[in-house]
Formats: sequence, structure tokens, C-alpha cells
Amino acid sequence: MSSERTSLITARPPGLVDVLDRILDKGLVIAGDIKVSLANVELLTLQIRLLVCSIDKAEQIGLNWWRYDSNLTTRAAAAEAENVELRERVAALEREIRQLAAAPSRVEAAGRGARKGSKARAAGKGATRKGRKRPPP
Repeated sequence: MSSERTSLITARPPGLVDVLDRILDKGLVIAGDIKVSLANVELLTLQIRLLVCSIDKAEQIGLNWWRYDSNLTTRAAAAEAENVELRERVAALEREIRQLAAAPSRVEAAGRGARKGSKARAAGKGATRKGRKRPPP
């Protein structure tokens, strides 16, 4: 019995490390509203929501914003660099499309001239064929 008493007597309250370990393992949510009023007129309302937990616990509940924050990760910086490159490529393609949209007037004019020339040649060939007499068989 004396050993039980000594264990109870020497047992100390949980320290700060133990408390923090429990909080981070389980998570702690603090929620509250602060309302500032003057003469029953609400001037300001603050809604405060605070979650204290470990990274593992946050990922379990679906919070992982730090993975995509450009200030915290190198992957986000790489994604931003890729976005810049893609924006430049899109801008270059848009410029090329505008140039091609302006160019059809020249291309169509050249195409019409070529078609007119081929029709005239075809008409000329037909005329010579019709004008020729076939030799008797």
C-alpha cells in the first residue's frame, strides 16, 4: 500500500508539454462572437473561429491550405512559373490568330486570281477542242 501512496503523492499535475500534446493530438476549437454596440446599435461584429491541432490532425479533417500557399511551398512557386509560361504561350497564339485573321483578304484575293486564271484556261481549252474538227475514221 505504501507504494501506491508514494505513486499518488509523487504524481504531479500534467505539465505544459503534456497539455499541448493532448491538444495537438485531439484538436481544440475556440469559437466566439464579439459584438460592439452603442445605444443598442450594433457597430461591429467579429466572428472568431480558431482551430489548434497538429498537421496530421488537420490533414485528417481536410485542412491542407499550406500545401498550396505560394509563400510556403516550392511546388506553388513552380505552378506559378508554369502559369506565367502558359499565359505567354496563349498571348503568342492569340497574336498569331489575329495575324492570320487579317491575312485571309490577301490569301483569298490570290486564290480568286488563281481560280479565274484556271477558268480562263479551261474555257480556252474547251474552245479549241470545240473549234477542231475530228479527222474522219
